[in-house]
Amino acid sequence: QVQLVQSGGGLVQAGDSLRLSCAASGCTFSSCAMAWFRQAPGKEREFVAGISRSGISTYDAESVKGRFTIARDNAENTVYLQMNSLKPEDTAVYYCAAALVVGIATMPRGAERYNYWGQGTQVTVSS
Repeated sequence: QVQLVQSGGGLVQAGDSLRLSCAASGCTFSSCAMAWFRQAPGKEREFVAGISRSGISTYDAESVKGRFTIARDNAENTVYLQMNSLKPEDTAVYYCAAALVVGIATMPRGAERYNYWGQGTQVTVSS
């Protein structure tokens, strides 16, 4: 059974940085594209950043471009989200997700494409 266990998050001030981690077990990590999504209260879950199973391709949502960076360590079965210059509007529950894919550069953006999800981590940015 695939498990994604998240760590990191918390309460920070605007302009601060945080790093989220997501450790995978029970799967061949290198077969999965990985992504981070977030969901703010009263809003739909939205794609934040994604990385292909090889790490060749990454994609960041416009709202976080230049501030957030996704990375993966296939040897450690872990994906990270480095979040810099945080803003109050980044406040949300963040989820990591894994999608079984074939192509080494494939990087889905739709939540429906993801097979496995982490437990969620609260990130709160105060102004």
